[in-house]
Amino acid sequence: MDPATGQLIDSHHPQRGVNLTGRVVVMPSARGSSSSASVLAEAVRVGTAPAAFVMSEPDLILAIGSAVAEELYGIRIPIVVLPRAGYDAIADGQQIDLEAGPFASHA
Repeated sequence: MDPATGQLIDSHHPQRGVNLTGRVVVMPSARGSSSSASVLAEAVRVGTAPAAFVMSEPDLILAIGSAVAEELYGIRIPIVVLPRAGYDAIADGQQIDLEAGPFASHA
């Protein structure tokens, strides 16, 4: 993700160019390096961060980025880790409610 624009910039990703600003990003695991923490914190600072992440595997680096952003800017980016079955049940573009318990879906 480009923190300046919020756009997905991975040239090998099928959704390259999609803007992630304010969206719930659903991904099995994080890709990238230790810079993911600073990219997320910078996106929070400039207002281009996703609203939340839903993953099937926890990621320490992304969690650090979320914690740093909350400490520095007072903005929390939730990271929800679901069991694989719950993760696999999410369809692209589906609305989900992160506040309605472990996982609630809206058709």
